Amino acid sequence: MSVELMVWDEPVPISRDQARTTYLAVKRTDPVTGAAVPEVAKELPGEVTVYPGHVLVSMDLDTMDETSAQVFTIARAHGLVCYDPQRDLVHNVAPLGVYEGMQLHTGDGMIVHDPDLGLVHDVLATVAPQNPFVALVNFGRHFLQVSPGYEVEYKEGSMVRTVLSDLSDVQRAFGEYATGDRSFLTRHTWSPA
Repeated sequence: MSVELMVWDEPVPISRDQARTTYLAVKRTDPVTGAAVPEVAKELPGEVTVYPGHVLVSMDLDTMDETSAQVFTIARAHGLVCYDPQRDLVHNVAPLGVYEGMQLHTGDGMIVHDPDLGLVHDVLATVAPQNPFVALVNFGRHFLQVSPGYEVEYKEGSMVRTVLSDLSDVQRAFGEYATGDRSFLTRHTWSPA
């Protein structure tokens, strides 16, 4: 079984719905053969198929996590959008959080360096037994993570924990954390972990 990612240029951040629509429309067209291969396609790992203005990367399930991380990094370096149809997530170039080098980790194996804020927002909706956590990590400094039931843990020195009432509270807290706003710490009641 193989999985896919598609990369292309967009002038502004796009939604998951827009990315999904673009991906499906491109997949209905024929790949480009015999034409010059875009520079980004030469850098991408996995099996690469070129479509007009788009590059599809196919990889086997066994190497998906490692290969996806490479594709995300290369796409960002080239200023390209990357759509992950398996997770139905879009990786935009911006807007980013305030912490350079921040990493997004998921329990289903996704790792993204310097994730855009839209991706952080969307990936939080995937927390489930199949994806048992989402974490934003600033190695050596602090992190924020959530697990099913919206149990949220924050660590900066000591670790504290709270349970939030719904997804929108979790998304707001992660958005604040990613942008350097610590309002989530005073808005909720925390206990030592």
